[in-house]
Amino acid sequence: MSLKLEILQLPPGEYGDVLQLQLELVAKRARDEIPDTLILTEHKPVFTVGRRTTPQSLPKNQDIPIVNVTRGGDITYHGPGQVVGYWIRKLESENRDLHAHLRLIEQLLIDALSHFEITAGRKENLTGVWVGEKKIASIGVAVRSWVTYHGFALNVEVNPCVYKLFRPCGLSGSVMSDINSMVRASIPKGEVIQVLQEVFLRQSGYSG
Repeated sequence: MSLKLEILQLPPGEYGDVLQLQLELVAKRARDEIPDTLILTEHKPVFTVGRRTTPQSLPKNQDIPIVNVTRGGDITYHGPGQVVGYWIRKLESENRDLHAHLRLIEQLLIDALSHFEITAGRKENLTGVWVGEKKIASIGVAVRSWVTYHGFALNVEVNPCVYKLFRPCGLSGSVMSDINSMVRASIPKGEVIQVLQEVFLRQSGYSG
């Protein structure tokens, strides 16, 4: 029997509100009250601090809120010009591998970027999606009762100055880039969202 994926496209909003929604959906998914769900949204500026964040990576002397979260990984930024995706996915017994889940998210983003003629890939020992030496998407996940949450931030058109404020994922801010820095004509965020929906539905075994 094929699985269903519900896609929630939310307007830009506060990070904390969407985190609370994730936790509610995780609990419902664990009880099989809802299908797997993909949230696609954009956040007001915020830094989220994962479990592997070091003091050296934290921003200094700025006004953007900082939120500690339960996902793996280091500090990252969410804000205007990104598509942020949170995949509430129940890992059944044969799929209980969080690293495989991470790799699947990477592959789905790589496939989505190919639609825009961007050749993306992975870097050894570095989670995320890269185009050459530039990082275009950050990924961090967590799991409760074998239901995943948190997810990815794909840069569409982000102000590069924000990455001078901290060390994204422990790296130099100069490695960060976005889709519209890599294509000839500007791509609307709505088109990126549409492609992401199609890729997640088509290549993850869902029926819609």
